[in-house]
Amino acid sequence: MTNAAKIDEAGLARLVDAFYARVRADTELGPIFNDAIDDWPHHLDKLAAFWSSVMLTSGRYKGQPVPAHMKHKDRITPELFDRWLGLWEQTTEELMEPDAALALQEKAARIAESLKLALFFRLNRRPDASDSRKVA
Repeated sequence: MTNAAKIDEAGLARLVDAFYARVRADTELGPIFNDAIDDWPHHLDKLAAFWSSVMLTSGRYKGQPVPAHMKHKDRITPELFDRWLGLWEQTTEELMEPDAALALQEKAARIAESLKLALFFRLNRRPDASDSRKVA
């Protein structure tokens, strides 16, 4: 049986609901998410569509994760991604079969890394002109 066979729409919806209940209650993540999201039922539907698109290639998600997270860059730190991933790991292990949990964890880690790079790493950064004078 493949990972995709162990992951279905209903399971993803349950996972998203349980996971974000934990996120909302978390002392560090909760305030950020609760301030950013006005309509939790709508947001949970969007997140379930995201995971459906990622894990089941359903094409249901139509959003743009990087710009959505960039709006909150002033409140997000790289360490918060580790906290988010820890809660994700805990929730997937409790609710999903082991192979499915692992597949979801691996995908989440790759997505988190991509978001961290987009938010915190700037490839085109140029040194300040005054820095070159300090070396001379």
